Amino acid sequence: MKKIVLADDHAIVRTGVRAVLERLGKDMEISAEVSNGKELVAYAKTHPNEIYVVDISMPVMNGIEAVEQMVKHNPQIKVIMLSMYDDRMSVEKSLKAGAKGFIVKVAAADEIIDAIEEICAGRFYLCSKVSKYIVQGFLGKSTSRKRDGTGLTPKEKEVLQLIAEGYSSKQIAKSFNLSLNTIHVHRNNIMKKLGIHKQTELVRFAIKEGIAQL
Repeated sequence: MKKIVLADDHAIVRTGVRAVLERLGKDMEISAEVSNGKELVAYAKTHPNEIYVVDISMPVMNGIEAVEQMVKHNPQIKVIMLSMYDDRMSVEKSLKAGAKGFIVKVAAADEIIDAIEEICAGRFYLCSKVSKYIVQGFLGKSTSRKRDGTGLTPKEKEVLQLIAEGYSSKQIAKSFNLSLNTIHVHRNNIMKKLGIHKQTELVRFAIKEGIAQL
């Protein structure tokens, strides 16, 4: 019997995941539910052989920080990360933290079953909405030497900083003494490389990466 631990601060999400597992899962049962990262880490230390389905955004301690501590204590622990978002940064940080799987909450219900089966077999699992990043990362390796860990060139980081700080494309062009079209090209390249297509998500990325500050 595969014992599953659900970690999410929203009871409705935990209820939904439980319903999927009870309806579709074979030899699977929910052994515990927790609502924040601190509770999760404490539980995992005494239950190392269970399977953890963890939300990224939780109070007290977020899911990524919690998983890092869990993996530090037990490198073999099996974790599937849940997220509302399918951006590249969330996927990369989750995998670097030690998660073996990543699922977007709007993914098909049976994907969580597939994820559990895959990581129990010693493999990784990425839902269909984010698996594209692995392909993009592989194809981009040959051109990544001039970029840092964010995948952006120094100039693109400078442009992103000003975007996050609320400057318009015209103001950025004037600041760098570049044409407006060049700034548009930089903006499009930034969005393409990061897999981000909304202004608010660009700002969030820049702040999390320390490129810009509130």
